[in-house]
Amino acid sequence: MRPLFTLNNRLSLCAEMVRKGAKIADIGTDHAYLPVWLVRAGFASFALACDIKAEPLMQGELTIKKYHAEDLVETRLCDGLNAVNPEEADDIIIAGMGGETIVHILSDANWLKDKSKNLILQPMSKHELVINYLYKNGFELKEHKCTTCDGKIYTAFLASYTGNTKTPDEVFTYTGLLKNDDENDLRFLNSTVNHLEKKSNANPHFGEIADKIKARFLL
Repeated sequence: MRPLFTLNNRLSLCAEMVRKGAKIADIGTDHAYLPVWLVRAGFASFALACDIKAEPLMQGELTIKKYHAEDLVETRLCDGLNAVNPEEADDIIIAGMGGETIVHILSDANWLKDKSKNLILQPMSKHELVINYLYKNGFELKEHKCTTCDGKIYTAFLASYTGNTKTPDEVFTYTGLLKNDDENDLRFLNSTVNHLEKKSNANPHFGEIADKIKARFLL
């Protein structure tokens, strides 16, 4: 059998949060690399590789066949989770897209409000919108980590449903469970502060948030 490839740091960050033996759905799949790796490495028992466009799924099919994962990975053309049934996925991965898109996908799938499901989310932008949505809709962060890949800093978090809804502290929506004693967490926090300070030119409130983050984590 062909030797299994190595995931890059960005995808590895998501893979680390998958429960052993879980059925997974990878939404917005990237050539089906993550689902194929998870099943061939023995971490996932079954995987759905989903995308709204046909081209990524065609590339995904090639990856599935190349690594002989036809019995373990299925591609599905769908918008978000609209064609995924609740019993088909325990751990849902949504990575590589903006925070607004992730919130849209989550809000369209009410069946995710199930304590047995895990959400593994990796927004490329506006992660604060995702964290805010999660807490206002009864979810809670369980893990939150960062990594570097190709010179860029990425974050990902694991969340699950608790049923306890609340409006999170505004600073928390930007910082989540990140820590000031982790090098990658600090890089992400600094990047967030720089972004907020740029936005403060148009709205001083973003500067106030940046100052609070610096006071809490960076000073």
